[in-house]
Amino acid sequence: MQNPFVYGEVVPGESFVDREVELDRLIGDLAAGQKVFLISPRRYGKSSLIRQALNALSRRGVLTLDITVSSYSSYLSFLEGYARALAAVETRSERARGWLTKVIQSTRPEVRYDSGAAGPGRFSVAFPLVRNERDVNRLANEVFTLPGRLAAEQKRSMVVALDEFQAIDGFNGGSVEHALRAAAQQQRQVGYVFAGSEPSLMEKMIGPRRPFYKAGPVMRLQKIPADVFAAFIESKFGRSGIRAEVGLGAAIVDLAGNLPYDVQRLAHETWDDVRSAGGRRATLDALHTTLARLLAEQEPIFEAVWQRLTLAQRAVFRAVVLENGHGLLSADVRARYRLGGPSSIQTSLSALLKQDLVLKEGNQYVVVDSLLREWIARRTF
Repeated sequence: MQNPFVYGEVVPGESFVDREVELDRLIGDLAAGQKVFLISPRRYGKSSLIRQALNALSRRGVLTLDITVSSYSSYLSFLEGYARALAAVETRSERARGWLTKVIQSTRPEVRYDSGAAGPGRFSVAFPLVRNERDVNRLANEVFTLPGRLAAEQKRSMVVALDEFQAIDGFNGGSVEHALRAAAQQQRQVGYVFAGSEPSLMEKMIGPRRPFYKAGPVMRLQKIPADVFAAFIESKFGRSGIRAEVGLGAAIVDLAGNLPYDVQRLAHETWDDVRSAGGRRATLDALHTTLARLLAEQEPIFEAVWQRLTLAQRAVFRAVVLENGHGLLSADVRARYRLGGPSSIQTSLSALLKQDLVLKEGNQYVVVDSLLREWIARRTF
């Protein structure tokens, strides 16, 4: 039997749960050449949703491209990676080299194709003559037109997914946004999805006085309904040959904070433990045994996180966990956890948000890692 739960990577179709409405909307908008902004906290399944949409569009004959912006250490390396991915759409290396040389006029691209000993080879694209900011900006204006050129030459629609899009803010600020918006708005045959997992930064990027203001529809990914997720979990257990105790799915979803990544992780690890023990039934006791194991394994990491926090931040963090992120500024909560004044609490919350330990959902603060939340609840005072 194979474990039916996947985490830590893009979830394949058979492990993808719900999101039918969001998926249909995303596919429809991208097929129509829209420039879509997908905003989601981390661990909500944003990248898996994008991959499902791209796969569906590819089956329709649409050219697709998926780039994770945060993978690149500089603006120039991002432009090289973007150009490389576009050139790789043309599988014949000589044609790809000739195409890039023809369309990039501001500098001479260095294009190589390294054939792999096992499996397909890969393109390598570099712009060694680009040495200063002015050169980079000129190059960017050309690179950002490439999707439109490629779609026109191949007479096919195209979709470009730029995941972790908020990372461009660290490259060259507003000039990247201006250049990309100017190129994308001219490309009616190219759909774009600009996806980000830092909601506050993404909201600023699409706000007034920014280049992407009103550039396209905005999708804000919400949590999967808990009852739907719970039913999916129990169904997956059953189909894999391990029967789930009634209520197991709901317990997993609750312990994992209904975060798709954490739900899949806890279900995956529970399935593994039951299978390794030779069991055929996943019980609530088995779930809590797995949870205890995971907390013990993560103890050194969580302890290091805790030690990095100031005393004030630790107190606020515990309050977020034990009060479920509500009423942190109330007199009762402040007295119960010795939090100090409202301004001190706000300072600590800002630090926890910046360190990606908590996120804000409406008026509630939520711990990003459900295992860390459980560790704090059980091991700190």
